[in-house]
Amino acid sequence: ICAIAHVTAKTMPQEDAGCRKGSAPNIHDPATRELSVVVPSYNEEDRLPLMMDEALDYLEKRQKRDPSFTYEVIVVNDGSKDQTAKVAKEYCKKYGSDKVRVISLEKNRGKGGAVRTGVFSSRGKTILMADADGATKFADIEKVEEGLKNLQPWPKEMAISCGSRAHLEKDSIAKRSYFRTLLMYGFHFLVWFLCVKEIRDTQCGFKLLTREAALQTFSNLHIERWAFDVELLYIAQRLKIPIAEVAVNWTEIEGSKLVPFWSWLQMGRDLLFIRLRYMTGAWKLEAKKCN
Repeated sequence: ICAIAHVTAKTMPQEDAGCRKGSAPNIHDPATRELSVVVPSYNEEDRLPLMMDEALDYLEKRQKRDPSFTYEVIVVNDGSKDQTAKVAKEYCKKYGSDKVRVISLEKNRGKGGAVRTGVFSSRGKTILMADADGATKFADIEKVEEGLKNLQPWPKEMAISCGSRAHLEKDSIAKRSYFRTLLMYGFHFLVWFLCVKEIRDTQCGFKLLTREAALQTFSNLHIERWAFDVELLYIAQRLKIPIAEVAVNWTEIEGSKLVPFWSWLQMGRDLLFIRLRYMTGAWKLEAKKCN
């Protein structure tokens, strides 16, 4: 298994969008906004409007209270086959392309690949990952911001604050089948045993990173689908980046793209390969910089 993991590993992450030449925003440039919100979206024409309305209403009110607060929302259309891009572009027209941008990928790369693309094109001092379904109340950004603040002083300006649903686990188990509960516990055990021991909920899509932490973690990221959160936090632990876990409000929204058995199986395989590929040196952590 170690040999297979090593031989099949890509030695470098896919093309580093942050090192492209040109006038497009680039994470290697100095920050020009207080906050960037990256929203990965795949076939989300129905769920995206609710999330965008809630997020932009909050952000606009916050900017009115504090004119020094600046933001951008980056919707990454991950090769959608529906009208996701069209829906997102309506918000560009309404709020202006300086506040809302849409990046469309020709082919579906997976949630991790979409988030990575958005992060590399961000302009914020802090960068928030937020799911398109709006399952987490957007106002809870203040909780993860507080978690980030409590980690100061940040070593080398790096810190991560993760939204967490771990406090809701007992209630969610009562609504799940025994099979799904078993899969969940199995996945949690593999995450703890192979990769990340300090964070109870690695999969909540509400994570806030400082700009430098985002640069260093996403530059080293290889996994582009569901298990990318685990590799992200595994990299952060290896780089000794402080991580906070903060309870957030969360509601399950219909329309999840996660297929219970096959997605968990793929994630389990990815977890094993994350550990083996770093352990065997197939993947190495590097400080990525553009020439």
